[in-house]
Amino acid sequence: MMWLTNSSILGGGLLLALYQLLAALPWLRTIDPKGFDRGLRNPISLSYALFTLAGMGLLFAAFLGYAGQSSSLPFYGKIYAAVLHLQLIVDAFILMPHALALVMPKTGAVALAAFRESCRQPMYWLIGSFAVFLMAIAIFTPYFTFGDDYKMMKQIGFDIAKLAAMLFGILAASMSIAEEIEGRTAITVMSKPINRRQFLFGKFFGILLACGALTLVLGWFLNWALMANPAYDKINEQSDPLAEQARADIAPAFKAAVTSTVGKVFAEGAGTWIADTIAHTIGLVLGFGQVMILVAIVAALATRLPFVINVVVAMIVYFLGNLAPVVVKVTGQIQEREGTNTAVGLVRFFGQLFDTFLPALDTFNMSPAIVRDTPLALWPFALYVVSVIGYSCLYTAIALLVGLLLFEDRDMA
Repeated sequence: MMWLTNSSILGGGLLLALYQLLAALPWLRTIDPKGFDRGLRNPISLSYALFTLAGMGLLFAAFLGYAGQSSSLPFYGKIYAAVLHLQLIVDAFILMPHALALVMPKTGAVALAAFRESCRQPMYWLIGSFAVFLMAIAIFTPYFTFGDDYKMMKQIGFDIAKLAAMLFGILAASMSIAEEIEGRTAITVMSKPINRRQFLFGKFFGILLACGALTLVLGWFLNWALMANPAYDKINEQSDPLAEQARADIAPAFKAAVTSTVGKVFAEGAGTWIADTIAHTIGLVLGFGQVMILVAIVAALATRLPFVINVVVAMIVYFLGNLAPVVVKVTGQIQEREGTNTAVGLVRFFGQLFDTFLPALDTFNMSPAIVRDTPLALWPFALYVVSVIGYSCLYTAIALLVGLLLFEDRDMA
């Protein structure tokens, strides 16, 4: 019970409880908006909230005092940070559609409706659950890479998160937009003061937000999978250069912000989780750029094409966008080695044609950053990812403008 007389542990417990309570406010209001607003105006409800905060703070302080000598205290810090991380993901995707509605009211209203519709679809949860299952299987799967199983598993985890979000985005955009236009539901929506541009952009942003939520939640599971893989197989106990650099820059700051010895150990564990999250999120953002482009192309084509044809076109764009740069490189090497060849020249011409007009989807591949002999600098890599996302936004804008042109000429009657 010495923790009762230790003001630093008591203060730390109250801060931990306060962070959790603040992170819970957005989704508590979403569950019961009227009750939440009434509670803010009711002094009795506010006093209950203060008592709850004090009780949670005492529980956290008691736990820190009890586990202060445990070697598992850094792991407990990771668990706390993981719970807070998941709450913040939920908060972000509760608040982002409302923030979009404040900036662009009509587009934001359509986006909010599309986001909610996407998250309610069984397909959304089915794809997400299957992706989590695949990540869990990847932890225990032997890859026979002679010590590089961790790198292989990490690469597979990023690919699973990217492909799951991309699959849902393509299917949702193809079905939602095409069905509303074919079923004349779009006419009802646009009979209100909402034009075609606001309808198309709102649908795109709503579905893209749902894909972003799926990506970040899968990234949360990927954090646990990358922690579990070395613990399961000791041969995979190797340093992750990107995560190690993030830990070296971030974890000491968390440790230095706490005064008590117990708190420093706990904060270091929490800082380790946050550092790993930042390092892995950079890779998730890189893959999400590909998701953004393909959802924009599918949303644009859905104004004219039915569901089945749109999905086929999206698959063709995906394969050619990844294959065209490889074809150009390989055919160039063949021509340098063997000289001019008509067949190779024809293949190279079409490869260059597709590489010019289709998005360079191989740019969003995370594997070159993972499977390499020399460590990659984290923050310069983050700047590279920012530039790639800029390219993704530019191509997305072009695809949506083409879709808007196709949609403006579409007869809705």
